[in-house]
Amino acid sequence: MTDPIADMLTRVRNAVSARHSRVDMPASKLKTEIAKILQDEGYIAGFKLVEEKAAKPGGIARPLIRLLLKYGPGGERVITGIQRVSRPGRRVYAGADGITTVLGGLGVCILTTSRGVMTGRSAQKAGVGGEILCNVW
Repeated sequence: MTDPIADMLTRVRNAVSARHSRVDMPASKLKTEIAKILQDEGYIAGFKLVEEKAAKPGGIARPLIRLLLKYGPGGERVITGIQRVSRPGRRVYAGADGITTVLGGLGVCILTTSRGVMTGRSAQKAGVGGEILCNVW
């Protein structure tokens, strides 16, 4: 897999459009940090790390991250859009003053900085820039 972050975002996008209550994906530290931000911003109900059972005896159990998706009253989607910005073929970087707002401030921009993975608002407050991973609204 060349872009695991795009795979994560696509799994979330597909699960939300199919109205699933949860979605599983292979775990990594970066995906866990993105899930923490999504939970803190109120886009998902929660997440947890689980071990996938081995397919055959003696096989290797892989760690999975399970996102518990969130829906509003009447079943309306909390995540209406999720977009990958920086890709392996085209990296997108922004300085602290170059971080744009998402949907006029209603969405969140997730980026990775020298101080870790954080939202665009907290990166601007800290005065750091970095690679823009995705936009969520």
